Amino acid sequence: MLVQIFEVQSPEEAAALVRLGVDHIGVLVGDGAFPRELSVASTNAIFAVVPAGRKRVALSLSPNLKEVARVVEETRPDIVQVQAEIDDFPVEMTRALKTGFPEVSIMRAIPVIDETSIETAASYLDVADFLLLDSYDPGTRQFGALGRTHDWSLSRRIADEVGIPVILAGGLGPENVAAAISAVRPAGVDSKTRTDRLDRSGKDLAKVHAFVAAAKLTL
Repeated sequence: MLVQIFEVQSPEEAAALVRLGVDHIGVLVGDGAFPRELSVASTNAIFAVVPAGRKRVALSLSPNLKEVARVVEETRPDIVQVQAEIDDFPVEMTRALKTGFPEVSIMRAIPVIDETSIETAASYLDVADFLLLDSYDPGTRQFGALGRTHDWSLSRRIADEVGIPVILAGGLGPENVAAAISAVRPAGVDSKTRTDRLDRSGKDLAKVHAFVAAAKLTL
């Protein structure tokens, strides 16, 4: 079971997560257009301590293809996670990103809302290398980092039917990750909010340790 952790803030934190068994080290990176984004320089310092065998994931919230391409060009991640709204960064743009950077895996975030989410996920076949299934708030249009779960039965159908490896996100922490894995059977699980420190200043390493242990022990 792959474990992905966001949002890593420093090289020291990244090194600690690697020691705890985290497989995907995730950084929110950009030009400052969105809160909490790290600069390219800070991202590269974090990625420099990630050893072979672990994956460096650059998360972009931008709906602008040129900006996402800039992030990939300047940080050279193993995986780029595209988190813009589906309508703002459609499958054609995702395909163009894949064509431009064939050596970088594409993780497309999919909002799990209703039956249409299954169709949306399926449209990325042969385009995305991973699908990140995340929670969505239609009122605020916030996509991810909500700290709450979504309908896991829909996520299970995507995992079973679409044919792209699924990373399950959305309100996962040490207390519910085993149940989530049992319900969805994903390739991996992602945690941000529920493994943060209470003041959101970085990762709570005790929570990450518990999260990794619960995920890795679940069959």
